[in-house]
Amino acid sequence: MGRPTTTSLYTTKAIIILDSEGKRLHAKYYTNDYPTAADQRKIEKTLFDKTKKMNSDIIMIDSQVTLYKNSIDTFIYLIGAADENELILSNLLSSIYEALMLLLGSVEKRTILEQYDVTVLAIDEAIDQGIILDNDPQQIASRVTKKSEGDNIPLSEQSLAQAFRTAQEQLAKSLLK
Repeated sequence: MGRPTTTSLYTTKAIIILDSEGKRLHAKYYTNDYPTAADQRKIEKTLFDKTKKMNSDIIMIDSQVTLYKNSIDTFIYLIGAADENELILSNLLSSIYEALMLLLGSVEKRTILEQYDVTVLAIDEAIDQGIILDNDPQQIASRVTKKSEGDNIPLSEQSLAQAFRTAQEQLAKSLLK
């Protein structure tokens, strides 16, 4: 008969973005598989070392399915359980990548760092605590831009904290000119 299969909403164990030298740009771990910073750095180094010269987009590391996408000078990794459906993870990774392309224009180290908040929001719109929320890049990008546009509230409708932040940003811009 075989063993019974169990389905879980928690499909994603981690999403990691590394630069072309293997340094972390962003990482979010959804399970306790890598509880310490040293464990996280070790898996990130392992991922980068094994994939920096490979042409495939899926590998098994530490008995886990790992999908990755290389773009210009970045690597985006998505880690799932060994028995996880690779097609679902692949679709999620492609959706996140396409959403980042829509939002940033290009998925490269410079744009990710310059618009780090947008990058994190896009990932958070797609995955929450390891659960896939959305795999439509248009929808992900749409929700992220709506949150970003919320910063352009007229001064009369802003809270005191929002007004103070806006004033600080305008002062900083005028000092930089």
